[in-house]
Amino acid sequence: MIFKKFLLFNKEQRIGLALLVFIIVLLQAFYFFISFSSVKNEEITEEEKQWLAMQVEIDSLKNNTDKDEGYKMYPFNPNFITDFKGYKLGMSVAEIDRLLQFRKTGKFVNSAEDFQQVTKISDSLLAKISPYFKFPEWVKNKNNAYTTYSKLNYKPFEKTVKKTVVQDINMATKEDLMKIFGIGDAISERIIKERTILGGFVSMEQLQGVWGVSPEVIYELNKNFKIGTVPVIAKIDINNASTKELMKLPYFRYPLAREIVTYRSMNGGIRSIEDLTKIKGFPVEKVKIIALYLDFK
Repeated sequence: MIFKKFLLFNKEQRIGLALLVFIIVLLQAFYFFISFSSVKNEEITEEEKQWLAMQVEIDSLKNNTDKDEGYKMYPFNPNFITDFKGYKLGMSVAEIDRLLQFRKTGKFVNSAEDFQQVTKISDSLLAKISPYFKFPEWVKNKNNAYTTYSKLNYKPFEKTVKKTVVQDINMATKEDLMKIFGIGDAISERIIKERTILGGFVSMEQLQGVWGVSPEVIYELNKNFKIGTVPVIAKIDINNASTKELMKLPYFRYPLAREIVTYRSMNGGIRSIEDLTKIKGFPVEKVKIIALYLDFK
């Protein structure tokens, strides 16, 4: 075996090990059977014994003092006592539970008497902890608060209604338009440019065609502007105008103008609004406004 060479001892080594074991056993027996108390007692003098007895008495008094000191308290609102704090104050589990159940109803105790009525604590415990109760200022002065409130003279609320002045959209300047929330420099210029191209707005719905104008801005424009002066419109002869002449109207781009010319050639002319709706790609939702710029003779 690998460890066999470590377990082989010569005669001198075996004698030494046996002697060591004998000494260990002898010392253990000596320690077990010999008492050292007499020696220790002999070393303590009578004066030392008196001091030791006195120390025991001092320790006992210190323990009692610590117990009498109890839980150090600070001012607190009794409405917010927790289980732990109630226990430290000396309240029983039942008394703490009564307070917690009362607080769950959304009510508050506003005096030491209310606290005792809710919790059912003893008079002695109430006398001990009530000096530390701290209630909000409004609880202390609630009677005065009601009196003061009744004496105050309040002026009736006067609602001021700002009158909106409605302007003519065809006479509005760039500055007038920029007063509307959501209209800046760029959008106001686009509105005026569209008005110039059309020769004036004939309907507030035409503002919806201005790029960048949101539904919220359209709503505000309708609140603050209206069609006051109806512009004089130079109407386009829908049955004789060329493709280029039709394109002068902003609503007609080249593809639509070409479709109009094709339709009237194949159908002997355009006689009414209904004919316009039959043309491929025509903006039907704007047909009534576009018809104001056209002559069907």
